Amino acid sequence: MNDKPLRVIISGGGTAGHIYPAVSVADALRAELGDDGVRILFVGAEGKMEMERVPQAGYEIVGLPVAGLQRRHLISGANLALPFKVMRSLRQARRIVKEFRPDVAAGFGGYASAPVLWAAQRMGIPTVIQEQNSYAGLTNRLLSKRAKTICTAYDGMERFFPASKIVRTGNPLRGRFAGLAAPSAAVLREACDHFGFAAEAGKKTLLVVGGSLGTRTLNQCMLRWLDALEGRDDVQVIWQNGKYYEPQIAEAIAARPGGLPANVWRGAFVERMDLAYALADVVVARAGACTVSELELVGRPVIFVPSPNVAEDHQTRNAQALAAKEAALVVRDDEAAERAVPLALELLADDGRRARMVANISAMGRPDAARDVAQQVIETAKKYGER
Repeated sequence: MNDKPLRVIISGGGTAGHIYPAVSVADALRAELGDDGVRILFVGAEGKMEMERVPQAGYEIVGLPVAGLQRRHLISGANLALPFKVMRSLRQARRIVKEFRPDVAAGFGGYASAPVLWAAQRMGIPTVIQEQNSYAGLTNRLLSKRAKTICTAYDGMERFFPASKIVRTGNPLRGRFAGLAAPSAAVLREACDHFGFAAEAGKKTLLVVGGSLGTRTLNQCMLRWLDALEGRDDVQVIWQNGKYYEPQIAEAIAARPGGLPANVWRGAFVERMDLAYALADVVVARAGACTVSELELVGRPVIFVPSPNVAEDHQTRNAQALAAKEAALVVRDDEAAERAVPLALELLADDGRRARMVANISAMGRPDAARDVAQQVIETAKKYGER
């Protein structure tokens, strides 16, 4: 490498599951090379959460007009306009690559990754793909043909990518998750204070979390079982209902006699997910790649309720990869309202089964994933770039 800063384009967004891994790798690049040793430009999709979250993390970002296919409304104005947005995004991506002159481009999924990496590859810029799921998406499968390095989180990805390009790194995480596998008494007290719980010995915690925007099914689970949970003096619950569903959940709780049970914390978003994981004895969650990796790292028994509304049903495949190793339980989305909470309560009462699940899921964690992906970005620039 020469003395000039490494210039890196990073593209990823649309959901927290794409944004936070991308930001974590940017942080790792800065930690490895120093603030003066790397110049990073993020490229996202206009109107998506990365346009707010990435600047909050201290990075520059530019947006493309790209959008995804509306699968529920195939014949719609948004879908008819999609080809024009794609063409505009490709032109803008080429201009961004030309003006920024990156040594390497890294894609983490989301709408903007495809045009950015496509443009970079055709302009001779080496590219790195970070595939977060156990079942690779179509876009990454297509981009992999010209990618130099493919970082994966699961074994067996030779089904989708050239084996010679694959590096098993795990999914990069951003957050304070170190040491949560066995949190100290001080951390547990802080967590109880944060969520308004009394630090009572013997009371177990159920964490129900559906992502930053929320999940209709998991919210329906909680509303369905609030009466049963209210009567339990041995269980407390942390319930993240998501920002999208906050108004209707708040209205439902206000209309409920007695309001929210005293043993339930509810919020649109959990700002301190590290403290939620510290308390959790059992987690009920979707099976997005970021959530799966967090749970592997902190080692918590989990009941996955995979979303049926994602491309190529990749959440089900993520969940099944853990279930096959007895590291998680899986409940179908259309069965969750009846089964998820009762199953969680059974698991809370079964110390032996929880201990086995903890051991199995912890063995799958990759605590150094962000650093490892960052190293692959640096090595790809060295090997294939003009530095």
